[in-house]
Amino acid sequence: MKLITAIVKPYRLDEVKTALQEIGVHGLTVTEASGYGRQRGHTEVYRGAEYQVDLVPKVRIEVVVEDEAADDVIDAIVKAAQTGKIGDGKVWALPVDTVVRVRTGERGPDAL
Repeated sequence: MKLITAIVKPYRLDEVKTALQEIGVHGLTVTEASGYGRQRGHTEVYRGAEYQVDLVPKVRIEVVVEDEAADDVIDAIVKAAQTGKIGDGKVWALPVDTVVRVRTGERGPDAL
């Protein structure tokens, strides 16, 4: 199994969720995040004063899938989140040794 983690722009979340549902992924975790990459934040003007915004708001999406589905999930996320502009985000995958469904005690693929 793989843990797929994606950091994307918040306004692309609905597109990513829809893309994942279309390929059969029905469970995911979303958390608010902030950070920066190459864009290094931006400046904003508020009431005539200029402010440097160092951390850009993002969303972190996590989903655990079978190894065979990992590439399809990554492709779906990238396609749905991509705007072609700087700050679109990142996606990565990590191996998962064990998954347990707390309610039933099921383990492994049955717990997904």
